[in-house]
Amino acid sequence: MNMNTLEQLQNWYQAQCNGDWEHGAGIKIGTLDNPGWRVKIPLRETGVESKPFEEISNLELEDDWLRCWVEDAFFNGVGDPQKLEVILQTFLAWSQNKDA
Repeated sequence: MNMNTLEQLQNWYQAQCNGDWEHGAGIKIGTLDNPGWRVKIPLRETGVESKPFEEISNLELEDDWLRCWVEDAFFNGVGDPQKLEVILQTFLAWSQNKDA
């Protein structure tokens, strides 16, 4: 059975919960006023805290844009109104890839 993006994110979050991490860390999903999405996922004390991430930046078009990067132990993603799932899938693919 294939899990959808939200199920995968729920499973990643649950796997991080250790009685301590979840008290100081939280996944934040919000909107931007330009309009678009913003996702911020804490990486401290996770298995991917020091994992390299190659920034994705495609900001040329006003209605088709995306940027994902890691900074200060957070995965950050922003994108146009149709990019929420792409942002989450980008995070999940990176965080679950054992080869990188």
